[in-house]
Amino acid sequence: MAPKNNHIPVIKLPTGMGQGIIIARGVFNGAPDSKEVGRAHRDSGHSFFLQEKGLTQIEVDFQLYQVVAPALLYMHPNQVHRLVEFKEATISSWIITNENLLPDYLKLLEELTPVDPLPLQTDALTLLSQTASLCLQLAERKQEKLHYQLLKESCNLLVALVASQYLAQAKPTHNFTRFDGITKAFKSELEREFTTIKSPASYAERLNLSTPYLNECVKTATGQSVSYHIQQRIVLEAKRQLHHSDQSVKEIAAALGYEDYSYFVRLFRKVAGMSPLAFRSKNLD
Repeated sequence: MAPKNNHIPVIKLPTGMGQGIIIARGVFNGAPDSKEVGRAHRDSGHSFFLQEKGLTQIEVDFQLYQVVAPALLYMHPNQVHRLVEFKEATISSWIITNENLLPDYLKLLEELTPVDPLPLQTDALTLLSQTASLCLQLAERKQEKLHYQLLKESCNLLVALVASQYLAQAKPTHNFTRFDGITKAFKSELEREFTTIKSPASYAERLNLSTPYLNECVKTATGQSVSYHIQQRIVLEAKRQLHHSDQSVKEIAAALGYEDYSYFVRLFRKVAGMSPLAFRSKNLD
C-alpha cells in the first residue's frame, strides 16, 4: 500500500516558473514517469489538459475517465486526481494559480466545477492547440522585459477559450430559468461553506429565500433536494481524506464541522452505503 500523509498531497508549482503559471507540451506512453502525478494529489492551481492525440486514463475524485483526443479536461484545485496511463498521448497542459487569473475568469471556473472531460470539434482543437503553442513560445522568451505579463495574459486567453468551450455545451442562456440561477448561487455558497453550514434553512437565509422555495428551485433544476447536495458534498470531502490521508475518522469528522462523531458516521453510512472505515479498507491503494 502506498504511504499516506496527514493531508492530501499538494503539488506546488516550481519556483521561478512564471510566478504561479506553468505550461508544457509532451508525448507520453505507458505509466506516468513521475511518482508525484501517479499518486493521488491536488495541484496548487487550476489544471487544464488539452488531449491533442491519443488517450489518457485519469482518476478524478474516485471516477476513472478515458480522455480520448480531441478533448479538454479542467480540474479545480480542490479536486483530487492521479494520472493512471497514457496511450500514444500528445498533451498540452497548464496550471495557473488564483492570483494570476482575471477575476471574471476565476468566477467562471468556480461556476463550472466540477466538469467531465469535454470532446472537441476539430476547429476548436486547432484554435486551442495554436493558442497553447503561442503560450509555450512566450514562456520560453524569458529575455522579454514583460515576460511575466505576456505569459499571464496569454494563459488567461487560453483559460477563456477553455471556459467558452465548456459553456458552449451547457444549457443555452435562453433556457436558463430563475430556478437554474438560484441553484447556481446555492452551489457556489455550498462550495464555500460546506464545512461550517449544514442546514438548508441556513443556505436559504444567506440567499434571502424561504427554505421551501430554495428546495423547490434546486429540486426542479437538479432532481435532488438541498439536503442531498449538502450531504453529497460533505461525504465527497470525507472520501477524499479517508482514501488519501491517514487522518482518523474523528479527525476528518471534526475538520468537516462535526463534533458529534457518531452522527457523522451515520451520515457517511447513509450516503456512501458503508461506514467510513469500511470505505477506507475497500479503497486501500
